[in-house]
Amino acid sequence: MSSVDALLQDALGLGDEGRFEEMAELLERGLRDAPDDPYLLGWLGVANRELNRDGVAYEYFKRCIAEQPDDPQLLALAGAGLAAFDDPEAETVLRNAAITGANLPDTRLQYGAYLAREGLFDEALEHLRAAVELAPDDPVMHAELGIALALKADYRAAADAMSEALSLAHDDSWTRVLLGLVELEMGHVETAAELLIEASTERPEDGEAQVLAALAAAAAGWHDAAEDAYARASYAEEPVDPEVLEEVEDRLALGAEAAHTFLVENIAPTALHDRLTQPL
Repeated sequence: MSSVDALLQDALGLGDEGRFEEMAELLERGLRDAPDDPYLLGWLGVANRELNRDGVAYEYFKRCIAEQPDDPQLLALAGAGLAAFDDPEAETVLRNAAITGANLPDTRLQYGAYLAREGLFDEALEHLRAAVELAPDDPVMHAELGIALALKADYRAAADAMSEALSLAHDDSWTRVLLGLVELEMGHVETAAELLIEASTERPEDGEAQVLAALAAAAAGWHDAAEDAYARASYAEEPVDPEVLEEVEDRLALGAEAAHTFLVENIAPTALHDRLTQPL
């Protein structure tokens, strides 16, 4: 094993533990001896993105691609990084990854997810279904297929794919929120409320999830659950606009019909779109 390989192994171990600051520091030390190594550059992009250093992350992804790597998995990683910053080069990089690594689920996943967010659903679904076939026990593959189907407004199929993802990873609270919103789109208020309430307790930092749960619970006639979720929204780390919170409070006081109307006409559609279109 080369010194770069050994360093990468240690760095990825730190990343697996969520120690991204240490991961970035270790990779930066490695870069002093190998300043043009595309693997170090690509994973430094990932580490800095996790640390919310978006500008730094973007520059590392660009430097990685400038070294013209031919590893399809590295191309998929860096291409997804570029896609998160709306770089037009992302499509070419991700397409090359999917072509050269057609038998790798991650390359098909990343390109399919990109195409879905660009509205190219037929081609996106081709790649995402291939990813599911290549890795049928990976919940991420099913979740991304569900996202593409939801973006296409095929909500029944989207719900099936997201449900499969949750059967494989029950603790995936992000997908649970999405599934709750998809069920709401199909008019299944109680099912949506159950999912959104569960997700809101798993995501106490997510103010929007609390608001969605509060309104859905109220729409289902579950007053206590609605009040609990609303209370959590007021101190969530990811806050909701105070004017929105005030409107939610008013709708909860008016009852189930008012809460349902505000949820399906004002809050849920925007929340679903924003969450579906977030980069992978």
